[in-house]
Amino acid sequence: MKTIIIYLTKYGAARETAQLIMSKINGAVIHDLEQGNPSLTDYNCVIIGCSIYAGGIKKEMREFLKHNTDILKTKNLGLFLCGLQANAEEKNFTTNFPKELLKSAKIKSLLGGIYDPSKYGFLARLIMQLIAGNSNYKNTINDKKIEEFVKAVVG
Repeated sequence: MKTIIIYLTKYGAARETAQLIMSKINGAVIHDLEQGNPSLTDYNCVIIGCSIYAGGIKKEMREFLKHNTDILKTKNLGLFLCGLQANAEEKNFTTNFPKELLKSAKIKSLLGGIYDPSKYGFLARLIMQLIAGNSNYKNTINDKKIEEFVKAVVG
């Protein structure tokens, strides 16, 4: 099964997660949406992931999903988010992804997140400290959840 993993990231968590997923799928290719929109016609399986910030995904990912909903519904589809707020997983999916894609996806999962203060500006670090009470490096990417995710999408 030909698989493409499409991601969009701000600070690198979605890229790292996409690379971990790719390492578990023979022959999978990875594509950064910042490099443009890939053709989906040659792939049976499409995995899409992005990071979530303040409850939202980047505009470029929302537009990609909107313009490709019809073709994505015909694929083995897996959707993942990267973030540190595990208690908001369902809400983050329903507010950021088209309903049709959520219905047709084989799996949707929050696979963890990374907070690396060295990659954030002063204001973002301040917000993380005030809102999340976090000022130290944190990595919650969950390998077991990644394995379950891959199994659900590609078998």
